[in-house]
This record gives sequence, C-alpha cells and structure tokens, in this order.
Amino acid sequence: MIVSMETTIARMPKAERPRERLLTHGPQALSSRELLALVLNTGTAKRSSLALADELLVRWRDLRQLADASVEEIMQVKGVGPAKAARLLAALELGRRLVINSVEERPRIRSAADVAALSLPRMRDLPREEFVAFLLDTRHRVIETKTISIGHLNASLVHPRELFREGVRRSAAAMILAHNHPSGDPEPSADDVRLTRRLQEAGKLLGITVLDHVIIGDNRYVSMRERGFMS
Repeated sequence: MIVSMETTIARMPKAERPRERLLTHGPQALSSRELLALVLNTGTAKRSSLALADELLVRWRDLRQLADASVEEIMQVKGVGPAKAARLLAALELGRRLVINSVEERPRIRSAADVAALSLPRMRDLPREEFVAFLLDTRHRVIETKTISIGHLNASLVHPRELFREGVRRSAAAMILAHNHPSGDPEPSADDVRLTRRLQEAGKLLGITVLDHVIIGDNRYVSMRERGFMS
C-alpha cells in the first residue's frame, strides 16, 4: 500500500505505522524519516508528521546538518512550533552525546598486554577455542570485539572471508586477533603461525592491517608479533 505524504498516520494500516513498527521490530528498522516523525509526534490539520519529517530532511539534507540548526531555523518549517523544535533538537543532541561518549569510552590498544587485559578474564577458562577480532579505528581504539568462530577443543576454523567481512562492515582500519588455548599453554602451534600469516596477507589486499595475533592461556599470553611470526 502506497501512502501519500499528506495521508495521516492514523489512516495507515496499524502494522505500517512508525510507532507500531518500532515496538515490533526495534528502532533500527525505521528510516530517519519515520524516527523524525515519531519525535515530532503530531502533524497539522493538513500535513502528517511524516510530511513534516520529509520537509526537514529536504531542507537540511541529513541529520548532522539538522542537528546544527537553531530553534528559529527549524520553526521556519510550517507546522513546526517551539515544542516540536525543542523535542527535535533534544533528541538529536542525545544522539550526539551518545556518539561522543561511546568514542571516549573505547579502549585504545597500544600493545599485546592491552589485548591480554581485555581478553584474559573472559577467555582463559573457556572449554573450547574461541577466535575473536578486535576491530580498530585509525587511532587503534576498539570499535567492536567480534567472535569469528568457536572451535572444538583444540581446533578452531577461521576463514578470511568471515573475518574481513566484519572489518569491512565496521570500516575498521586495523584489527588484532586473539584466541585461547583451552590447555592453558599459550605457545603457538604451527597451524597458528600459518593461519596468522594467511590472514595478515589477506588483510593487506583489503587495506585492513592485522597488527597482532595474541594467544591466551592460563593467566599467560603470547604475542605472535613479539615472537617474530608476523612481518
């Protein structure tokens, strides 16, 4: 069903309304237009909140520019009064603060010891091998820690496709690999060395630097780079 810009949300099928879709599928399922309409809450007698959201996005092109607008500028949109403008800027400011706080709270990895400090508490007692990647930005701050595979006892299968898919998805500039040895002995095996070199070469092709591969044991760790296994 195609709904015109001037159709009120109340006339839309219930399952297609932004609020109901958010409650059912989560906020990530909504477009910026629909999220703005929810913040505005209501439209006018002639224009729906979705139509108001459309005009806001046309005038400011994206949410970043809209967030920099003043209350007075936003109120120039017909149908957006002081209350709607204040709600809108408050929501955008909350989003900006969330981004700032999340960046400030990201741990920065400077050495294998930093990787071990992040990994040992969780990985040293795992009954099976688990292979994780620390996805890093250009300043080597952690964007995300992603589990790539969980193996069986002493065998963990890692394919470059699965690993670098995550790096590309999060626009990582670099990554550090880590996995545990359930035996408690972090000494790298021949398979560990071969896998590390294979992944390092794949990273060079994709422009994502593999900085290190840290093996976690029982309160011990080994850095493949420090041991000279990486170029």
